[in-house]
Amino acid sequence: MLQFIKGFNLLIFALFTVFYAYQLFYVLAALWHDRKKTPMPPAKRLHKYAAVISARNESTVIGELIHSIKKQNYPAELLDVFVVADNCTDNTAAVARRAGAIVFERFNRKEVGKGYALDYAFQRIEKDYAAAGYEGYFIFDADNLLDANYVAEMNKVFDSGCRVITSYRNSKNYDSNWISAGSALWFLREAKYLNNSRMILGTNCAVSGTGFLVASDVIRAHGGWKYHLLTEDIQFSIDCACEGERVGYCPTAVLYDEQPVTFEQSWNQRLRWSKGFYQVFAHYGRKLLGGIIKRRSFSCYDMLMTVAPAMLLTLASVAVNAFVLVSAMLSTPVAVGLMKVTLSSILSSFGGFYLTLLFFAVVTTITEWKRINTTAPKKILYTVTFPLFIFTYIPIAIVALFRKIEWKPIAHTINKSIEEI
Repeated sequence: MLQFIKGFNLLIFALFTVFYAYQLFYVLAALWHDRKKTPMPPAKRLHKYAAVISARNESTVIGELIHSIKKQNYPAELLDVFVVADNCTDNTAAVARRAGAIVFERFNRKEVGKGYALDYAFQRIEKDYAAAGYEGYFIFDADNLLDANYVAEMNKVFDSGCRVITSYRNSKNYDSNWISAGSALWFLREAKYLNNSRMILGTNCAVSGTGFLVASDVIRAHGGWKYHLLTEDIQFSIDCACEGERVGYCPTAVLYDEQPVTFEQSWNQRLRWSKGFYQVFAHYGRKLLGGIIKRRSFSCYDMLMTVAPAMLLTLASVAVNAFVLVSAMLSTPVAVGLMKVTLSSILSSFGGFYLTLLFFAVVTTITEWKRINTTAPKKILYTVTFPLFIFTYIPIAIVALFRKIEWKPIAHTINKSIEEI
């Protein structure tokens, strides 16, 4: 039994190292690239876009988002704003109209969620506004705010040939507490050390919830927005990888969004994400594996590692060691050697997990220091608490595995303007 548990622990360690070591290389690639920054060349042409916003009871925040779009350093005649007031029971539609958006009101209690609302918007736009000639669609959430140069910077990457582009995701409320900071730091790390590195290395980036641009012909080719799983963003990203559609990244296009501040809100949001990742893995796992084998696609491999239930593998490892530990304690005579090995493995699993997450948090905080909107002491404190925030994914991953999850809106209440940020 002692040899078995040693071999088992070594196997789990080897699997994680082999499968995920490339993400450390991503960090090195981004840091190396920072030494020789070269600006994106100016766009040869200014393209025409529509910003599409799905909103459900977002009257508190949607006006400021539309304001930040209307204040872009980009020709106003080349940028229209559409809002889908989706199953609203407040005055979201009226607020959006007053702010200058074209508003569609949608009421459908059977097909609920952002994916269905976006599909409805695209169908309406393609039918009623085809003459406008939109070349691309920006997709935002109602709580977002845009830097004044957001559209102009995204246009540079779009003009270079990328048909799907994601952007740099910052936060409106990093300094609210350790929960909002945990989410915000995760997205900063994702932007800087995942998508940025992918763009540098020429592989596919991943759309993360909000703040991305899709060419209109991509939407038409799919007959609208066909992504209706609980995490439609990662579903879209993986579908692009499987179909060979390049997803790019624009580090100079900065978007701010609101992070949950209560544990209940954060729990519900991440529970939906976890369940959505399981759904995507079940739907696309075999297709991604096929892309790896047949096309030797690293993008497919990267996306497979993104949605693979690695947390469950970690929990299974801890569970096996815990079972052997209890068995050793109850055996006669007590198997002291076996107890030491299993207890050491359990502690090292959590310790290694904490240190790995702390490493990513420290590197991200240092390099993004000036972009994090809070005081220096809080930046340091929330770097240390970041691994603890991620640890709370453990019960979430377990619950999501067994519970039926439905899409529920997250309330947004931080009514900041882009000028305040």
